[in-house]
Amino acid sequence: MFVTSLPRFLRTGSSIMLQHRVQLAEFSSKSKDFQGPLSVPEKSGIDLLRDPNLNKGMAMTLAERQTVGVHGLLPPNFISQDDQVKRCLKHLQDKPTDLEKYIYLCSLQDRNERLFFRLLDMHLEDLMPIIYTPTVGLACQKYGTLFRRPRGLYITIHDKGHIYDILKNWPIKKVKAVCFTDGERILGLGDQGCQGMGIPVGKLALYTGCASINPKYCLPVTLDVGTNNEDLLADPMYIGLRQKRVKGAEYDELIDEFITACKARYGSSVLMHFEDFGNQHAFRLLSNYKDTTCCFNDDIQGTASVALAGILGSLRITNNKISDHTFVFLGAGEANLGIAELICLKMEKEGLAKEEAHKKIFMMDSRGLIVKTRTDLSVHKVHFAKDMAGTKSLEEVVKMIKPTALIGASATPNTFTKPIIEEMTKNNKRPIIFALSNPTSKSECTAEEAYTWSNNKAVFASGSPFPRYDKNGAVFEPGQGNNAYIFPAVALGVMCCGSIRIPDDLFLTAAEALSELVSEKDLAVGRVYPRLSDIKEISVHVSIAVIKRCYELNLATVLPMPEDLDTFVRSQLYSSDYESFIPNTYEYPQ
Repeated sequence: MFVTSLPRFLRTGSSIMLQHRVQLAEFSSKSKDFQGPLSVPEKSGIDLLRDPNLNKGMAMTLAERQTVGVHGLLPPNFISQDDQVKRCLKHLQDKPTDLEKYIYLCSLQDRNERLFFRLLDMHLEDLMPIIYTPTVGLACQKYGTLFRRPRGLYITIHDKGHIYDILKNWPIKKVKAVCFTDGERILGLGDQGCQGMGIPVGKLALYTGCASINPKYCLPVTLDVGTNNEDLLADPMYIGLRQKRVKGAEYDELIDEFITACKARYGSSVLMHFEDFGNQHAFRLLSNYKDTTCCFNDDIQGTASVALAGILGSLRITNNKISDHTFVFLGAGEANLGIAELICLKMEKEGLAKEEAHKKIFMMDSRGLIVKTRTDLSVHKVHFAKDMAGTKSLEEVVKMIKPTALIGASATPNTFTKPIIEEMTKNNKRPIIFALSNPTSKSECTAEEAYTWSNNKAVFASGSPFPRYDKNGAVFEPGQGNNAYIFPAVALGVMCCGSIRIPDDLFLTAAEALSELVSEKDLAVGRVYPRLSDIKEISVHVSIAVIKRCYELNLATVLPMPEDLDTFVRSQLYSSDYESFIPNTYEYPQ
């Protein structure tokens, strides 16, 4: 819950008035008798127009313009917020490339935050591929040349010992969620160094766009420890440290100081969202902090949850239980290992022993099938090592294992070949084919290939969006296993109830809640996810399930548990509606 402690009176008169305004705005927004939103701006004149949190552009009424000192600073026309959205759409339509559209949306967010989120509210399904994958990957690669206005905090390896002081430079103290990356594994593009900032910025935009979390509570951070990307080091436009990546104890000390400083500055229940860390750090850091910090890694746990939700949706097509299936994974990085572990947790919930669940998971990494004779396995891969001969051929594994489901998160395109999908179809009435790699150029196969090569029998989902398939009398609308179904809703849930930790069980709960929303109409066209256009209601539904589980696990700190969780959650959602700058007035009786 976004709980605000009672403000303390400060010494100066202006500070007291500012605190009074904050109390008035917070009280007014919660009062049942209050008519319309009220926001007494802390700025006026040109400073107000330059503040994206306050600027409404030409949507300001004449009275507002005169009241806050901007009359004459704007053209004399008056345009509603909805008409502003139409103007924005026209600008987007005139942009020749998705990257140009991304740049336009970033500039819109920088000058008028509520209009940016209103645009997302009304057109999220169309704009999500622009503000996030796949376009954000290209934006990160070109971030040095695209850089216009800073957003978020940049903390370097040279700032050790001073991180708390840097956090104090952020103008908002009431931060509830921090999304941070070291830029080492950006999507399927590898090391993008400091230019990976596009990822936490994009993720937090989806916190608001998908789950209506107030953007002022969200802080994007890049931890710059250098880069091993030689192209970036040689690029004169690169905006980060020009040095090789720091590793070992010095790296760990930076992470620990950063997390400790965030908890000291923002409170022990601040949500710490790990994003796009390299494999050698991601699992280890999550393991180090998950029992003492309210944290999660979206690449591991969020991806796992949304993939499991798709699998649970697929079971309504295959008409069996998850423990009836055998899975082959191509790729054994953060995503697939996280998916495999969560599948096993679900199988255990169905009554299967953990060891038996592990036997149903076969994994392949860049060196081939994970078998016990290999000596190069990390601790996370050992659980899935099989007592059998190794091979580097996915086709051979499919023929030998005869899996019911094939899941790819290898960032290697064209690896689900025609012979492999034909073999899957030969062994299964409805083979499950999930090509989850991002961006689209890295997908293991396309939706059209999966449907065509399986004679329209595949139950398909992907990590990036694919168009509707309509050929030979068959119509499919491939579902996108987008993490946006999960991580904003989980964040909303734990922030509302003040959860002190985020165990894997919450991501299992989120997956089950998401799968419940897949309709028969969705399944009829092969969709194993609900429609993204309903994401706001989806997020509320999933967050409520997460909150209930938090109370069951004694993790929640907002006590007692609210009787009506739906009302409880909705009362805390951010609105992209403009607030009035004209305070309510009243008269004494005559």
